[in-house]
Amino acid sequence: MLINTILWCGRLETRKLQKVGYSTLCVSLPRKWVKDWKLKQGDPVTLAQERNGSLKLTPKSLVDISQGGEYVINSDLCDEPGMLMRVVVGNYILGHDSYKITSSKRIDSSHMEEIRATARRLIGLSILEESPDQVIIQCSIDPGKFNIQSLIRRLSIIVLTMLDEAMQTLSTSDSSFAKDAISRENEVDMIHSLTTRLLLSAQEDRYMAEKIGLKDPLHIIGNVLVSKYLELVADQVESIARDVIEIEKYGGAVEFADIEGILNLSKLVLGILHDAIDCFFAEDIKKANSVLERRNIIDMEERSFSSNMPNLHGIVQGLAIISEKGAGIAEAALDRALERPSDICRLSA
Repeated sequence: MLINTILWCGRLETRKLQKVGYSTLCVSLPRKWVKDWKLKQGDPVTLAQERNGSLKLTPKSLVDISQGGEYVINSDLCDEPGMLMRVVVGNYILGHDSYKITSSKRIDSSHMEEIRATARRLIGLSILEESPDQVIIQCSIDPGKFNIQSLIRRLSIIVLTMLDEAMQTLSTSDSSFAKDAISRENEVDMIHSLTTRLLLSAQEDRYMAEKIGLKDPLHIIGNVLVSKYLELVADQVESIARDVIEIEKYGGAVEFADIEGILNLSKLVLGILHDAIDCFFAEDIKKANSVLERRNIIDMEERSFSSNMPNLHGIVQGLAIISEKGAGIAEAALDRALERPSDICRLSA
């Protein structure tokens, strides 16, 4: 007779399959679990086969909670700057679709500005209704229209472009390049938030994972990390671009050797970031290792840099941080590559 083993409350519990009718097999459910979810005969549950062949059993009531419902946000309790914005963004990332923002009186004008600014910076988020004491926001994203790999590639292209533009200002004294880099940072935030939302939803729903092109649930964590690293790189590039614009005001006060040193360092960093992204998609162990080794060169270059200008030191430190995030991406690439057997590493026969 077949045996089914389930994990229950931190321990393994083994139950025998019972035959019902001519060909149907069934297994009883743990009493405490049934009681906790207030289940009774005839209640629907969902079954989903996991990657390792196990079955995931979920009460339909839990599925309904995760798939819908309106979340009420009390703006009166969001009494610190930026708090309401962060609560809305958090709900968006968690995959919630409908939120009602309420107030016991009139929604504060600063809160209204936070709400409008947040709706503009999140893909698929719209204000449906607005009255003095409440605002209803709806997210209308169709996950099937997005591919997670394409989103991360898009993020990487924007970030690499931003870094290149910031350095072009330093080499040409044309601040328009750096201003373009700064303007792209909002797009990075939008794509990163959407990517995180989709990946967290995929963690809960294997069908969502299939919709966004995620072949292996194990890749969710790696994709989240890489998306976050790229978002942090964009923050650093924005800061570098602002320092570069400030430096242009000094004109001839900046030593040519300092500019050349930073440009050379930026080429190394750009190469590290570019190769880290490449090896993440290619799952190339050797290339990932090369990136991690080259990261040590950046540390030495940073320590050897000398200048009396704070802005120049800020740029060098920013480039070092970018190379550190590039190394993080390379580590994620190496970990992913080790998930499958290769000539470098495989399970012994």
